[in-house]
Amino acid sequence: MPHLAPVTDAPPVLELDDVHVRYGGSHVLQGVSFEVPATGVTALLGRNGVGKTTTLKSVIGLAPASGRILLRGNEIQSQPTSRIVRGGVGYVPEDREVFAGLTVDENLRLVDPGRGVEAPVVATLFPDLLKRRGQRAGTLSGGQQQMVSLARVLLRDNLLLLVDEPTKGLAPKLVTEVADVLAEVARTTPILLVEQNLPLVRRIADRVVVLDAGRVVHRGAAAELVADADLTRELLGVSMRREGAA
Repeated sequence: MPHLAPVTDAPPVLELDDVHVRYGGSHVLQGVSFEVPATGVTALLGRNGVGKTTTLKSVIGLAPASGRILLRGNEIQSQPTSRIVRGGVGYVPEDREVFAGLTVDENLRLVDPGRGVEAPVVATLFPDLLKRRGQRAGTLSGGQQQMVSLARVLLRDNLLLLVDEPTKGLAPKLVTEVADVLAEVARTTPILLVEQNLPLVRRIADRVVVLDAGRVVHRGAAAELVADADLTRELLGVSMRREGAA
């Protein structure tokens, strides 16, 4: 069964209105518009190279965007990344970006100097990191590094999480663990998730936005999309049978 976000009349936490991103001669985002509700998981889907990561980077201020990007009704498209992060947007990039030479605890103390792995969110969601507190992050598995990256972001107070391909390259067991963490986090913090694993999308996402060639081509309920094999194949070029388990 998919995760079901609670019904709410709250305004969207994030709005993109006619967002364009150009890199040199490439027009990567071509008028992207959609909303992220104040609850649950919104999955941003599409084939490789259609602008999913660029969309996240435009929100966090790492891509030069025109148009309007609003966080709780306030325009942020002209703000530097540091201010957007302080304003409550957490970002977990695809490549995880842990500090390989630092221990797990030292990675987390960069965000929460007083507690690190002792912070309650780590004990609750990432108990394995407590056991690995003194291990250098560069020696962790890909899944363990992903947990460090997620934990580091969750040590802040977030209005919204942007999570880019968190299960890429992970074994099925670790995919399930990451899915469990994201589902739990989404109970209190909305997530905009880029993900290729459709069973995971079916399990934790409430709604989907599909991009193609830098434009939004579909919006709707996640359960309806992944249940429609023909539509899934048309929009994403894949079917549920080809995707790994979550």
